[in-house]
Amino acid sequence: MTSSTPALAYDNPLDSLLAGYACGVLSAPLHTLVASHLAISPKNRSFVANLEAANGIALTEAEAEPIRGRDERLAAIFASDDEHIVAPQRPAPSSILPTPLSRYLGCGLDDVPWRMLLPGVKEFRVEGDMRAGATLYWIRAGRKMPAHTHEGAEVTLVLKGAFSDVAGRYERGDIAIGDDDLDHCPTADRSEDCICFAVTDAPLRLTGPVGRIIQRLLG
Repeated sequence: MTSSTPALAYDNPLDSLLAGYACGVLSAPLHTLVASHLAISPKNRSFVANLEAANGIALTEAEAEPIRGRDERLAAIFASDDEHIVAPQRPAPSSILPTPLSRYLGCGLDDVPWRMLLPGVKEFRVEGDMRAGATLYWIRAGRKMPAHTHEGAEVTLVLKGAFSDVAGRYERGDIAIGDDDLDHCPTADRSEDCICFAVTDAPLRLTGPVGRIIQRLLG
């Protein structure tokens, strides 16, 4: 999730993530997560817009390389039979799922094929990207996720409600970033169910008593 690109050299992990988005170097799940954050929260829009503007200036100053076979490629495009091209069906975004996430999932919230992870906790593990895992979680009000730490990074966007852990409280539109130094037990607010979209670049490691039992059963 990190890069040697100078634009990503930020002390704040969130700023580094946003810079990666502006530079276009994030994986598809992380790109979707940040795009969804920007769609539902105004907090970092100006920061990302300034980064994108700076990147645009840098591109205009760079020397363009000629496209090989340009004329042949254009001729092939114009000669293609567009009558057989079918536009992809885009799911209608819900008030909870922002448009970028609905498009990435390929369905709306009502059509998500949830499965029970624990009593009061459901998940939908998104398939299709080998570089990073992406999971949608639904945590009932007041319920806890299993205590865990991370073998890599975990980036979580809150879509509905709020949750708290040792690092703080996060509500709709907030992004929480954890690493292998964080051992936490995210807990949904008692007032409302919490729905989150989480992206990891390595497996989680369950640490609590119940988690250790689950870990043994899974592995």
